[in-house]
Amino acid sequence: MSGTRRQPPSRYALAAALIALPLLLALLGPLFAGPPGPRSVSFATGDGHWLGTDFTGRDVWREVLLGGRSVVLVAVAATALTYALAVPLGLAAALTRRARLEDALMRPLDVLMAVPSLLLVLLVAATSAPGPFGLTVLVGLAAVPDAARVVHAAAVEISARPAVEALRLQGESWWRIAVGHVARAMRRTLAADAGIRLTGALYLVATAAFLGVGVQPDAADWAVMVDRNRTGLFLQPWAVVVPALLIAALSMGTNLLFDAALQRPGRGKGTT
Repeated sequence: MSGTRRQPPSRYALAAALIALPLLLALLGPLFAGPPGPRSVSFATGDGHWLGTDFTGRDVWREVLLGGRSVVLVAVAATALTYALAVPLGLAAALTRRARLEDALMRPLDVLMAVPSLLLVLLVAATSAPGPFGLTVLVGLAAVPDAARVVHAAAVEISARPAVEALRLQGESWWRIAVGHVARAMRRTLAADAGIRLTGALYLVATAAFLGVGVQPDAADWAVMVDRNRTGLFLQPWAVVVPALLIAALSMGTNLLFDAALQRPGRGKGTT
């Protein structure tokens, strides 16, 4: 007897649970934050502050409500920018019949891959002060070489298939072959890679904010909260633990959700 082993629904539930809270806080939190109240003693607990106060005496719960949108939106926008550039570049290099053109498109990316993404962000930040938009562009561009290599590798294998050769012989346009067939055939690979890129963007944005790049030193930002409040970790840990857990949950949940969605049903054979 043969059967199909499907992906356990618990994996989807766990991924959704990990993602839901930080995502809802990031998107809807500012709507419920309310006006700032009077500042209290630094790293204090109680006195109407659910999660205590931060290093400047501000309410930690209000800062949590306000601090997620910058991290999440910058990471998502940066990931979208990465693929907007990497997919056409990788497809163009893979589908060209000219080796020199392929080298001209891909070899510069090999050089850029040798530069760590965080170092690139810090080098640019040393000469200018990028805001959220600038940080989005920096993070997005930093991931283009890796993503383009993945797209190129997947597209090269698909473009060598007989079906693609048949489309070429029929005189189909480059757009029809690249987008209509090759890009569709590697959508699972792109989706799996997108989960990794989004997680990497979250970490890079959080690290950059932790170092003060793209945000103000006292901004309501989850990564900034972790950095600025770590001196009072043993006095009032919630100002560090809560934003750190939210960033970690969003990163882990995103990867787990992509893994669960892309897991192909396995087939097992048995005899009864």
